[in-house]
Amino acid sequence: MIYFDTAYLAKCYLNEHGSDAVRKLAAQSARVACCAFGRIELAATLQRNLREGKITRPQNRVIWSQFDLDESNHIWTWLPVTPELLAGVTKKICTMKATTWLRAADALHLACAAEHSFKEVYSNDRHLLAAAGAFKIKGRNVIP
Repeated sequence: MIYFDTAYLAKCYLNEHGSDAVRKLAAQSARVACCAFGRIELAATLQRNLREGKITRPQNRVIWSQFDLDESNHIWTWLPVTPELLAGVTKKICTMKATTWLRAADALHLACAAEHSFKEVYSNDRHLLAAAGAFKIKGRNVIP
């Protein structure tokens, strides 16, 4: 099992730069984990794409139908956001170097992956990838 942040999760459903490489990686793994918060981020990403005219309402419905099918086939493993996880990520952020650029959601993904013993996180988010080492995780990007 491998860990995707939401940027990679979205590439499984949207046709954008790097989608083919991410889909290939997901297919090779059989199962992909993501913090449960990723579901909310995916919904926001799809809504933004709809609002910006990158996808149509019918395309959005097809994407959600495919997502539901993928969930029923247990392709996605949703890792829980617990009070302990939130406390741990808060503490981690407070003790990081002041020069580290890290958004809250990215910190949540990294902490969640670390808590569940993942050694790698797949993303194309440069800030998440740069901060992964602070969580003792290797950030990986398969998009050329």
